[in-house]
Amino acid sequence: MRRAKIGADEGARLGAVRDYDPGDLAADPALQEIATIAARRFDAPIALITLVRESEQIFLARTGIDRSGTDRDISFCSHALGSDDLLVVPDATLDPRFAGNPLVVGPPYVRFYAGVPLRVPSGHVLGTLCVVDPQPRNGLSARDRQALRALGAQALGQLEALRLERAHAEGPHRFRQLAVQSSDAIVSTDAQGRITFWNDAAERLLGMDASQALGRALADFLPAIEGPAASRDKPFHPGRHVPVGEPFDSDARRKDGALLPVSLSLLSTGRDAGAGYDVVLRDGAARHRADDLAYRAASQDALTGLPSLAVLIDRLEGHTARGDEVHLLRLGLTDLPEPNAADPGHVRDLVLKEVAGRVVDSVRHGDTVTRLGTEFVVLRVATPGEPQSAALIVADRILGSLIAPAEAGEQPVRLGAHIGIACFPKHADTPDALMEAAAGALQQARREGRRTRRVHGEAMRRDPAENDGLHEPLVQALARGEFELFYQPQVDLGTGDLVGAEALIRWNHPQRGLLTPADFLGTIDNSPLAVPVGTWVLEAACSQAVVWRQRHSTFRMGVNLFGAQLHSRGFAEEVLAILDRTGLPASGLELEITEKVMLDRSTEELGALSALHAQGVGIAFDDFGTGYASLCMLKDTPLTRLKVDRSFVKDIAEGGPDAMIVAAVATLGTGLGLDVLAEGIEDEAQWTLLRASGCRTGQGYWIGHPMRAADFDAWMHDRAVGRTAGVRT
Repeated sequence: MRRAKIGADEGARLGAVRDYDPGDLAADPALQEIATIAARRFDAPIALITLVRESEQIFLARTGIDRSGTDRDISFCSHALGSDDLLVVPDATLDPRFAGNPLVVGPPYVRFYAGVPLRVPSGHVLGTLCVVDPQPRNGLSARDRQALRALGAQALGQLEALRLERAHAEGPHRFRQLAVQSSDAIVSTDAQGRITFWNDAAERLLGMDASQALGRALADFLPAIEGPAASRDKPFHPGRHVPVGEPFDSDARRKDGALLPVSLSLLSTGRDAGAGYDVVLRDGAARHRADDLAYRAASQDALTGLPSLAVLIDRLEGHTARGDEVHLLRLGLTDLPEPNAADPGHVRDLVLKEVAGRVVDSVRHGDTVTRLGTEFVVLRVATPGEPQSAALIVADRILGSLIAPAEAGEQPVRLGAHIGIACFPKHADTPDALMEAAAGALQQARREGRRTRRVHGEAMRRDPAENDGLHEPLVQALARGEFELFYQPQVDLGTGDLVGAEALIRWNHPQRGLLTPADFLGTIDNSPLAVPVGTWVLEAACSQAVVWRQRHSTFRMGVNLFGAQLHSRGFAEEVLAILDRTGLPASGLELEITEKVMLDRSTEELGALSALHAQGVGIAFDDFGTGYASLCMLKDTPLTRLKVDRSFVKDIAEGGPDAMIVAAVATLGTGLGLDVLAEGIEDEAQWTLLRASGCRTGQGYWIGHPMRAADFDAWMHDRAVGRTAGVRT
């Protein structure tokens, strides 16, 4: 251990310390609040505001430690006295200055230390604002350093205010002595409100020399405190709305006439008629900038800009106190890049920042997302009437958003991810217990699979998507481009004209060959893959539709939606962005939704469909008539088409029940201004009967099987040639 060197001007420094030394170690509430903010901002067990006396270091404010100070010889802060900037010690056990320090080898077992010197206008350092951790750290980022400096500036400002307050209580002579060198602008008046003292800081703040200011009325510079006209017989009094002895915000008028926001304290020099006032002013804009930095330091994660843990806990406590139903999701990451000598965490930080953005995009605007090291926590409040699976849907959206590699550095980073979920009050009755329950669920998820989410207490209920063994192969299929779209034509039943196609996904499995949706779609629909796969389908289908609209200007592409897509945040914006990227007009796209998807819809999701509908995107109700609530949904959902399920077409016969149902649906659709399309047309008799029943459009094997894009091109060509020759196609 090395003792800190004592500077040549130590006597003058100790004189400055005596000026600021409160003597009484009862913590000032404002200083204590700054220390608390520092501890929260840096997630540090200990935060201190110190004053280094001749032989000891005292703690003016402290969190996480019981002692009120230490010997100067062993204090870390004594090494900051001669520092021009922050003193940062990443690992005290490896630093020759501190390796044998009693505070390192014994309680509180300091490993990491970061302190900002509290330097007064004379240039002397009183002590530090510091944060301490028994665990080593990598140091401080540029943003961390800025935050620590901002908090230090706040602490120094409060120390100056306390010094002037004590000096004022001691009498005008002592106050004037300190005011001369104060960093705060200080002005004094006589009983008539005329200026009798004007320090250097007032000259700098208000742009006027003392020789020009002395003898003028205080109200010339501070309009807000102008009182009744003063004379030798009538002492000056500030306005009745001006508090005396309490800081308040106001405006000061500079020499050039401009108004400057200031923080102002008006102090009476006595109670008799001959008493005047001492006025302390601070640059309000500078103070607000420091306050803003300190606020961000306390409320934001330095790396990602997300709300801090303190903010999340505060909100969680508020919701649980009100009895709100709360979902807490803890996201854990694996396969993060490890810091090394060549890259001490830069790529890792880039990955975490990208993950933060993806998580935020996966949740609602009102949800709180916080980073805890390499974990993220999502706090969401359940809305009335939402399904019990809402938290699972959110978890799947988050996991789905992390399937694509993170672009950081030279090599993409493919992450593993797991989510643990706990709910209040179902799984825990306090905020701390809820955090622990979610952490336990996360640990269970980590044990059970690479991309898994688990609910507290339900760890053994595995998802069908995981039981079928397809989940990871499907993840790889998306990454390797093994998915392909087939297209089934849709035609006008009256004219036979092509009106569009439905895009249908297939999987070119490397061992099993071409797989149809029945082989794998259920796995995707029940997994985090739903959003990224659905997005791929949408973009690929829109790109193909642009090509075919060059031959058929009204061609419209139908794309089936996964429920997770509709439930994802920013769904409407994503669809419009894809249309913009591909160049497909909104009228060239039709989104197909099922009743199952719509049963879980929220007001926000219905609003997304309405927004797309207003832009011209078609909305089709798929498999209509097979559910329980289709009719009541028609009046709430913005639709352009009803698709009659193939189960009503398969056995349709003239006068039979299926024909009556199809006719009723067609009449209903026509009355609502909707197109009605019949699925599963397999022969000419069905075509004829469906057309007579009122269906305007149709699709099925008799018209065309689902086919690859190249085969669809050939089908369109043959059809055009056949129609030109007068052959039915």
